[in-house]
Amino acid sequence: MASTVFYFQVHQPHRLKPYSVFHTDPFYFNEDANGEIAEKVANKCYRPTTKLILDLIKKHEGNFRVSYAITGTVIEQWKKFTPDVLDLFVQLAETGCCEFVAETYYHSLSFLYSQDEFHQQVDMHTALVQEHFGQTPNVFRNTELIYANELSRALAKITNPDGTPRFLGAICEGVDRHLGYRSPNYVYRPPNVPADLLPRPDGGSAGDAGGGGLCCDKNGVILGPNNRPFGLLLKNYKLSDDIAFRFGNKGWEEYPLSAEKFAKWVHQINGDGYLCNLFMDYETFGEHQWADTGIFQFLEHLPTAIFDVAKKADGTTENHFITPSEALAQFDPVGEYDVPDYISWADTERDLTAWRGNAMQHNALEETYRVEKILKDRLVEAKSKNDPKKLQDIEYIVTDWRKLTTSDHFYYMCTKYWADGDVHKYFSPYDSPYDGYINFMNVLDNVKTRLAKV
Repeated sequence: MASTVFYFQVHQPHRLKPYSVFHTDPFYFNEDANGEIAEKVANKCYRPTTKLILDLIKKHEGNFRVSYAITGTVIEQWKKFTPDVLDLFVQLAETGCCEFVAETYYHSLSFLYSQDEFHQQVDMHTALVQEHFGQTPNVFRNTELIYANELSRALAKITNPDGTPRFLGAICEGVDRHLGYRSPNYVYRPPNVPADLLPRPDGGSAGDAGGGGLCCDKNGVILGPNNRPFGLLLKNYKLSDDIAFRFGNKGWEEYPLSAEKFAKWVHQINGDGYLCNLFMDYETFGEHQWADTGIFQFLEHLPTAIFDVAKKADGTTENHFITPSEALAQFDPVGEYDVPDYISWADTERDLTAWRGNAMQHNALEETYRVEKILKDRLVEAKSKNDPKKLQDIEYIVTDWRKLTTSDHFYYMCTKYWADGDVHKYFSPYDSPYDGYINFMNVLDNVKTRLAKV
């Protein structure tokens, strides 16, 4: 039996307009470009792919199941530029065959810099999913699958209003240097909480600056709802990248890739696991892999091919599609996935160098989060003084600042120009990483100026 977890990331940033040191206006975002890109990607990917998936769910009578993490920033743009796309995802939610995964609202790196902002953005995103799709996410994925052991410990502290753990587990990259000889095709769990971090009877913990509330047993096993171990779903990057990156490569030895061939690869995980976690950008379909590569025909035939390759004499199949929460509820962890250093799904290194690999990126990130405390102190002050005008002004600045926390802005500053360089240049609206840095810092300086005047 092979259970396939199809998970898609859907995201668009609020791109900045050219902003020099001579600009003084508070209008930072290039709405013309954002609107054009929203319409282009909707036409190439979001509309045709989502309509196809709706058809596949209907065709397979609910046996084809998918999952998404959709950022707040892309939903904001759908509302403004392409509201019909949002309606398609509402239709997906109504099928009962689509799960929405939690993440940070602004697709930010906040977990690395501010636990307060991280928790606020997670709560904002959860509220957004509840509002539009009628679900409360119980599986988490961090921005760009950034993960380390400490993320699991932080997620275990997040609870529902009744005090129960919110998250069953998290989605992350299956990195060879941490897996070793093991397969990504199982559910894993994070290492036990160190003894000095275990909760004390008074609700605190010996060495945990975050305080009490950590959900774990007396041995330090991190727990999710119903006292089940907090689970980790690991991306099968080889099979995922066969679709996301290699599908249209005519120089690839497996080109052209048919649904039937891929289904056999999925089926071959039997004996080396029971899960095939296919995690990728949704824009793979039609935007990164154009329609003329045959990517839509591949997707159209893939569910049938995966079912048929394991069909039994009675017509039933041993292969299934399940959602992340179903996988975590159905399968117990087989061992620990110990990730002391940060990983991600970006580039060949699968680390943080796509966003924190040079001095420009470090400086931009540090300056961005340095503004946070002043901003939030001013917000508290305005609320305490019951000053509606000042409160509104600061809330506008907070919203602009949060849009600046989106990871894409720092990705555009990356100077890696070897195997991954073309990927970085493809996504960037700037002529160079330096241009991206200067433009961003000019905007951030204006945010500081506005804040000083409030």
